[in-house]
Amino acid sequence: MPISLYNSLTRRTEPFAPLDPERVTMYLCGPTVYNYVHIGNARGPVVFDVLARLLRQHYPHVIYARNITDVDDKINAAAQEQGVPIGTITERFAQAYREDMAGLGVAPPDIEPHATTHIGPIITMIESLLDSGHAYVAEGHVLFDVSSFPAYGELSGRDTDELIAGSRIEVAPYKRSPGDFVLWKPSTPDLPGWDSPWGIGRPGWHIECSAMSAAHLGDTIDIHAGGIDLLFPHHENEIAQSTCAHGGKVFARWWVHNGMLTFDGRKMSKSLGNVLLVHELLKLHPAEALRLRLLSGHYRQPLDWSDSAIQQAVSTLDGWYRVLRDLADVKLPAGDLPVPERVEAALCDDLNTPQALAELSVLADAARQSGTAEAKAALLGGGALLGLLQQDAEAWFKRGGEQVVDAAHIDALLEERRAARATRDFKRADAIRDELAAMNIAIEDGAQGTRWSVQKS
Repeated sequence: MPISLYNSLTRRTEPFAPLDPERVTMYLCGPTVYNYVHIGNARGPVVFDVLARLLRQHYPHVIYARNITDVDDKINAAAQEQGVPIGTITERFAQAYREDMAGLGVAPPDIEPHATTHIGPIITMIESLLDSGHAYVAEGHVLFDVSSFPAYGELSGRDTDELIAGSRIEVAPYKRSPGDFVLWKPSTPDLPGWDSPWGIGRPGWHIECSAMSAAHLGDTIDIHAGGIDLLFPHHENEIAQSTCAHGGKVFARWWVHNGMLTFDGRKMSKSLGNVLLVHELLKLHPAEALRLRLLSGHYRQPLDWSDSAIQQAVSTLDGWYRVLRDLADVKLPAGDLPVPERVEAALCDDLNTPQALAELSVLADAARQSGTAEAKAALLGGGALLGLLQQDAEAWFKRGGEQVVDAAHIDALLEERRAARATRDFKRADAIRDELAAMNIAIEDGAQGTRWSVQKS
């Protein structure tokens, strides 16, 4: 079935058709690594991880790049504050980012370019823009001349004057126009810098993504993804400089943007004290519940984050894993897991994850009622496409969150309880149940024996 995606550039949902079906390309703007990322930063990687999974179902070769911005003024400030080289900051938090994303079930990208390893291609692209008259040098800076690109503003749908008026653009005396943006800027001795035809300096943020994308995916890519907050000026500037550097070639054929997260209806911000770090949330909640919540709303719409929403996600996964636990002895059919048609159809419809999750619930009900191997495989196959139901069912119920769970001790108590019941020592059996309850361990006696799970205190 064909994939349709909303294109922010054309403002309509269009049937997706890659430039080359044998080589589908997608680029996602990655993190600026100077601190741990918050949960809002994780929505894009989780959503577009599902898109990458879907694309791989349809095409033989998908190249997915997600960059690391490892030179930036925020990084410089953090390094100076701690008295360390920028590499100390960036290596630490790039690795933390990878671990956080892996915790959320996000597969690594095929390519993870770093800005600092692409200084050469960045300089080459800037030289091309200068040679073609789309950029100019002023006081050690190289700036893109927005007036040289008549299509500037098409992505955001506003003219240049409106864009400038509605943004926080630095008005510097060396700019020909307030909307012109920096491609290269000079570095003082206390800042990281690289040699260039314009002196020791460092790249502007926007040119980094254009150069990294071109270096690995080519002049024209199929999909450029990112948060809606990057639409202007970052993505608008990427289009301008990439199109002009490559002789008018289309830079990205689809622009796909995810909506922002709010917390109990309010924007996440440091000033409000409601910024939730992925690093900390993974210690407090099951990772799959966080992922499920991030997929529970349509990716283009805002999504509210709350403790109650997370608990609802946990309850939903409890239900699905309970089905899989009950079917633990049912052997799966040989071969790869099937991709349920209705789950795939939902995702092919502009990545409609809420509908896909609803279909997954239908599959869980069907597996519960039929108990067949085919129904179990369909549930697992649908979960795999969404990056859910990726662990053993028993392990899910024995998770502990922050609580340290000694599984061997619990199993020993259950064995003692079984022996007590066998000898009709019900007083001891009840005492063991109470002891387990005090440890937040719930037990369930059934035909297949006694099972236990960790309960939230």
